[in-house]
Amino acid sequence: MPKQQRYIEIMDTTLRDGEQTSGVSFSAVEKLTIAKLLLTELKVDRIEIASARVSEGEFDAVKKITRWAKANGLLDKVEVLTFVDGNVSVEWMVKAGAKVMNLLTKGSLNHLTYQLKKKPEQHFAEIAEVIKLARKKGIDTNVYLEDWSNGMRDSKDYVFQYLDFLTTQPVKRIMLPDTLGVLTPSESFEFVSEIVQRYPNIHFDFHAHNDYDLGTANVLEALKAGASGIHLTVNGMGERAGNAPLASAIAVINDFLPELKTSVAEKSLYSVSKLVETFSGFRISGNKPVVGENVFTQTAGIHADGDKKNKLYFSNLMPERFGRQRRYALGKTSGKANIENNLLQLGIHLSDQDLKKVTQRIIELGDRKEIVSQADLPYIISDVLDSVAIEQKVKIENYVLTHSKDLNPSVTLRICVEGESFEEHAQGDGQYDAFMNALKKVYKQKKIALPELTDYAVRIPPGGKSDAFCETIITWKHNGREFKTRGLDSDQTVAAIKATLKMLNSI
Repeated sequence: MPKQQRYIEIMDTTLRDGEQTSGVSFSAVEKLTIAKLLLTELKVDRIEIASARVSEGEFDAVKKITRWAKANGLLDKVEVLTFVDGNVSVEWMVKAGAKVMNLLTKGSLNHLTYQLKKKPEQHFAEIAEVIKLARKKGIDTNVYLEDWSNGMRDSKDYVFQYLDFLTTQPVKRIMLPDTLGVLTPSESFEFVSEIVQRYPNIHFDFHAHNDYDLGTANVLEALKAGASGIHLTVNGMGERAGNAPLASAIAVINDFLPELKTSVAEKSLYSVSKLVETFSGFRISGNKPVVGENVFTQTAGIHADGDKKNKLYFSNLMPERFGRQRRYALGKTSGKANIENNLLQLGIHLSDQDLKKVTQRIIELGDRKEIVSQADLPYIISDVLDSVAIEQKVKIENYVLTHSKDLNPSVTLRICVEGESFEEHAQGDGQYDAFMNALKKVYKQKKIALPELTDYAVRIPPGGKSDAFCETIITWKHNGREFKTRGLDSDQTVAAIKATLKMLNSI
């Protein structure tokens, strides 16, 4: 008989610890949206949404989430960080409608002695009083041992003295944070093992930080050692180097720990990651495992060739698991296989001779540090082969951009769509917004829905100068398909217009 899998609780702390990322602040509505997605779409077990007593905005956000959670039978999955402050945090919890508190206490003698200036017995008595008050109000208590990792290194006797005390209290979970992200994987295994073996009937969570880029590895070892739950954040957000990233940890559990299981829906990891990126303004690195822009993109021609022949460069980390697709990059290391894969997706067939010419042009562009996307291919083909690889059904005949002090930017646009000429005028919040508003007027007349603009980025090409060309990269969503177009010009708005024209001729 197959061995029964051990269930692991996933607690997501994006809305609390993740919000401690420098420069990040979620609005109440954004917090509610993320909370809904985490619990109902991603299906994590618990979410930590805020710290008590922080601000009125935080209080409003918590009330919105608890109201929604209560109406949907999910209130026991919503948690708030609280403090050893008599009845202050408890009363805040009551007013906010929350039912589970994560009590922040001292997990190292160093913190207790020098920050609180208290003896263990005094700290324990105050903790017991807060837990008692919470219980009277119908609030469950989990306990954080702040700086637990250094406590295990430097004051283990204190840690066990404290844990002995906690076993006498009505505590639901004891949470072991590597607060400063200093543990090695071997220490994570050793320390968690020691605790789990000593207290086999207690639920222990492990909370990793990523200061040495060991967060995911430490999570892996803590689970091997017997931890019952782990704390993660979307995109690895969090203070300093962040927390252990949700997507990476889930992939590691599913692929390397078959004896464990979670409730997390892998297919939703990417979509939730992108939403959090949008709300937070915290950009995901292109090489971020699982959710990064480039992590399922083959660049080298030899890799694309191997994939084509026998999936030689495939692993268990398949993009389809996460609702994504494998891509083949175009650049100076591209070979025929890369380009053929992209042409196949576009429905374009070239002879071997023509393919060689196009490949050479892409290599030349790569040498100049220009980025080539799939959407650029038809234009490159047209240029190289002096052929019409893409039908120019839309032509921008003329436009005037105006930007004046204390007046809304405006655009007058003349455009030819499938042989029919239109002229429109519009205003907007910026010149490009005004251009898009004029364009929408035209396409409304044609009764054609334009793709949704989902991302807009401007950059100076690597090696470029600030007074030279800039590149505008726009991401569009149309009929369930996401694609990018690029424009290059010395003027940012003109570059964006060029990118938009490529989009118009692609739909």
